[in-house]
Amino acid sequence: MYNLVKQLSQLHGPCGYEQNVTYFIRDYVQEKVTESCVDALGNVIARKKGTKPGPVTLLTAHMDEVGFIVKKIEENGLLRFEKLGGHDDRILLAQPVKVLGSKGECDGVIGTISVHYLKYDDPKKVRAHSELYIDIGASSKQEVMDMGVEVGTPVTWATETKVIGKANNQKIVGKALDDRAGCAVLLAVLDEIQDKDFAGEIVFLFTVQEEVGLRGAQTALSGLTDIDLAIAVDTTAVSDTPEETMDQSLRIGAGTGIKVMDFSLIVQKTIKDRLKTIAQEEEIPYQLEVFPGIGTDGGAVALSNKGIPTGVLSIPSRYAHSPVEVISVADLVATKDLLIAFLFHLDEGTSFAF
Repeated sequence: MYNLVKQLSQLHGPCGYEQNVTYFIRDYVQEKVTESCVDALGNVIARKKGTKPGPVTLLTAHMDEVGFIVKKIEENGLLRFEKLGGHDDRILLAQPVKVLGSKGECDGVIGTISVHYLKYDDPKKVRAHSELYIDIGASSKQEVMDMGVEVGTPVTWATETKVIGKANNQKIVGKALDDRAGCAVLLAVLDEIQDKDFAGEIVFLFTVQEEVGLRGAQTALSGLTDIDLAIAVDTTAVSDTPEETMDQSLRIGAGTGIKVMDFSLIVQKTIKDRLKTIAQEEEIPYQLEVFPGIGTDGGAVALSNKGIPTGVLSIPSRYAHSPVEVISVADLVATKDLLIAFLFHLDEGTSFAF
């Protein structure tokens, strides 16, 4: 799955500007599903019918990544910016970025003062993003405009996706793994069920603008009124590093996370228990996740229509919303395996009644 994750991760698609990812996924699924479309907001919706009667199951992951947008161009060519999605101002300084201009991508860096000025500054001060700037090598406002950059131009991290670690315990590091890793899981599931019998119909939903309020999922579900149950796939922040705030309750490499609750969703007991039972029966590594500091499209899906039984599978991740997110290949595979096993356990009599 690494190659698929790498392809998706290195596409640039911050919130509201997901076109590169939308077009890639649209083309990837087109010949593998019964029908597909891109809606007005940019969500990709693809349906694949099974060979036996059964429920309509929604699988969803979001395509957008956290990024930035140009807010102002200074007379000396530096760019002021606003955030798209959640960022920690402490990690912004001196990071390489891609500015997605109308004439092509421009490399840039988020500027910082030289260490030689440290004695004149407060070394403990964390400057807000509104005080920072992006340098794309321009010397004037006109040069910036000539490069195809204007107010409203989107910006992403400029990270190369790589594999790190030992061959039998590999990790993937890169940008936008939240949630291109989830998109890769859904595409891998689609690939693996191509010539297999399954019950009902599977609706694959790849959403936009999750990082700014679950907007894509809310919009798409207003038109998907026949969904019986749903599983969202997203990353989740682990707590296995040495910082004093970490409680070691969720670890990278320990298996897929079966969501119990977050701030957007309390997972219905019947669907959570079914995922847990299948994982145990199939010997798929898993861990139960209780983390109120996060939300997913599962929260929007569960509240749609008259309410949809919704579960969430979480890919454990370190350094979320940074240019160097890290996930485990083993966790990625476990998430895919549990999702496929869940689908093959569905039949005409499946119910997740409260």
